[in-house]
Amino acid sequence: MNRVGVYQVVGRWILVAVALFSSAMTYAYSYAAAGKEPVIDGREAILLALEKQDFNAVQQAVGDLKDEFAYLKKEHNVDLQTPMAAAVANQDAAQVEAIMDRAVVEEIVRRLDGASKNLADYQVAKVLVVKSKLFLDLITPKLDDSHRQQAEQAIQGTLQAIGNPGVFGVGQAPADPEAFKQQQQLLIDAISTLHP
Repeated sequence: MNRVGVYQVVGRWILVAVALFSSAMTYAYSYAAAGKEPVIDGREAILLALEKQDFNAVQQAVGDLKDEFAYLKKEHNVDLQTPMAAAVANQDAAQVEAIMDRAVVEEIVRRLDGASKNLADYQVAKVLVVKSKLFLDLITPKLDDSHRQQAEQAIQGTLQAIGNPGVFGVGQAPADPEAFKQQQQLLIDAISTLHP
């Protein structure tokens, strides 16, 4: 085999290795983004219990969210536990659901705040934005058309604003903190219409 043939074989192996590496990285992001999320699981359990008008099950599912509600109160000064306790005691299904929507909004805000503080670390920022999208998908059906479109465009905007490390430097793009901040605010404005 002549020198050109050797280079062609080596080049093909490098391309295969890059393709495998890229698909492994994509899998890693999707796997990390799909981890257990107590608020998502709790919301699902609460909504199922509300459908059955089983407020004992609602109360149990709410109890399972004690740590998440405590975190939001301590770190973000958002008290969901007090209104939730009142809503469950009054068996006010609409209010319970509205409070869970607020919990989802707060989780999106929390993840995007985390991403904005970690723009220097592409992997961390991307996982946090992808997790925000998991939460966003739960509430977009409740938004009106214009706010839904705004939210969907803004989440894509935050994803673009975190940049791209590229593969071996090819396709590399730096994070854009100002663009991220703008898209983050557009998203928060859109989803905040779900609660006063």
